[in-house]
Amino acid sequence: MAEMAGQALPEQPLPEPVVRVEGARELAPDVIVIPDEGVRLVPNIGIIGGRDAVLVVDTGMGTRNAEAVLEFAADHARGRRLYLTSTHFHPEHAFGAQAFAGAATYLVNRAQAEDLRDRGPGYLEMFRRLGAPVARRLEGVVLARPDLVYDRTHDLDLGGRVVRLRATGRAHSRGDQVVSVPDADVLFTGDLVEAGQFAIFPWFPPHDTDVSGTRWLAVMRRLAERSPRTVVPGHGAVGGPQLLADVRDYLELLRHETWLRRDSAVGEQTIVEEVTALMLRRHPEWAGREWIEKGVGCLCAEHAQHGGHGPAGH
Repeated sequence: MAEMAGQALPEQPLPEPVVRVEGARELAPDVIVIPDEGVRLVPNIGIIGGRDAVLVVDTGMGTRNAEAVLEFAADHARGRRLYLTSTHFHPEHAFGAQAFAGAATYLVNRAQAEDLRDRGPGYLEMFRRLGAPVARRLEGVVLARPDLVYDRTHDLDLGGRVVRLRATGRAHSRGDQVVSVPDADVLFTGDLVEAGQFAIFPWFPPHDTDVSGTRWLAVMRRLAERSPRTVVPGHGAVGGPQLLADVRDYLELLRHETWLRRDSAVGEQTIVEEVTALMLRRHPEWAGREWIEKGVGCLCAEHAQHGGHGPAGH
């Protein structure tokens, strides 16, 4: 895992990844986002209320962040029952769940529960190596076991409002899920979508190769077709359906340009250089340029699995 830590983020000091609950704002009646405020390794966190219960979406990294989120949610709930879910198992999204034990029912899809069990300890070790600010946030973290596990779909009745939890299948991780609030037309995507940033590919062979560019693209095509009014990305500013289209189009282009060169037997390093230059010209304002190379590496591996470019690549 030490090798993964060296690749996970660019070599620059990371700020303290603190969730600021005072920045919370309402997106729709009883649908709140605690925004990431542009801080690395802080996610957008959701609070969704119904007549009888409140669902928290993601915890922030570590128990101190999660305790602040829990306090905010409990105050907002005013006696209503609490639920917790996480969009996927990565540390800033799920590694605070222990703080909710006894106060909320924690539910996730089966693949994510397996990710927490199988991948969680390695990611905890890896992220502790990302510098003192991150290590401090992860002090005392014990990976929580979900109270409720569903297979692919779960409709959570909060009382007068049903929230839909949907496992997408393997994409950014094996256990990604999206959380939608149909009556408010709000969609929480986790790291399937980032605003103003290149898609994060946690491609760290041989340690972790669960990310799939081709499956991720298929998920984004489906989500973009739904065109929800409000989209809450894993990181970055809340937006509309264009956020989904932007990620879909980026993944489409990334796959096309990578596989086109792979069909011509171009070496992977040359592909990385050429595709990175192309993407930076296309999106000069986006952050996270280091993830382009990871995306190319993932798609080069999938090119071999799919036996070449073929009609599906166009």
